[in-house]
Amino acid sequence: MSEFVKEQEAIEQETVMRRTFIRLGIGAMATGYAAAIGYPIYAYLSTPAKRAAEAGSITEVRLEGAAKLPAGSAMVFKFGHKPALLIHHRDGRWVAMDAVCTHLGCTVQYETDNNRVFCACHGGVYDAVTGENISGPPPKPLSVYRVEVKDANVVVAKS
Repeated sequence: MSEFVKEQEAIEQETVMRRTFIRLGIGAMATGYAAAIGYPIYAYLSTPAKRAAEAGSITEVRLEGAAKLPAGSAMVFKFGHKPALLIHHRDGRWVAMDAVCTHLGCTVQYETDNNRVFCACHGGVYDAVTGENISGPPPKPLSVYRVEVKDANVVVAKS
């Protein structure tokens, strides 16, 4: 009988080891699956907070060689994570403002012929000097930045 008992104990121990291995394997797969689902959700939800922190930390942008921009023209550049518009007026003034329409967030353009900032999405019109909304659906003016021309560079800073 002792051989039979030893054999039964060996079978029982082998069964316990198999069950433990299967449980660990299923647990590892469940953890991997949860991580595969959870990480993209975390990254999606944390992005707005990260962008807001980055946008707040940038207070000045140096545009190398932008002083060569011809009078009566404009260029789009990145101010933080948002596009901005640098305008060199025909009278020599430099103006920089957000290039994101305050209506629905479309990118605005400078129209040289009409000397205005125009949003093609819904026909919003802004003043090219002050950023004030003139017509169309935009509820607020564009944010205007301080501009300094130094040598061949243009420095744009938050006011």
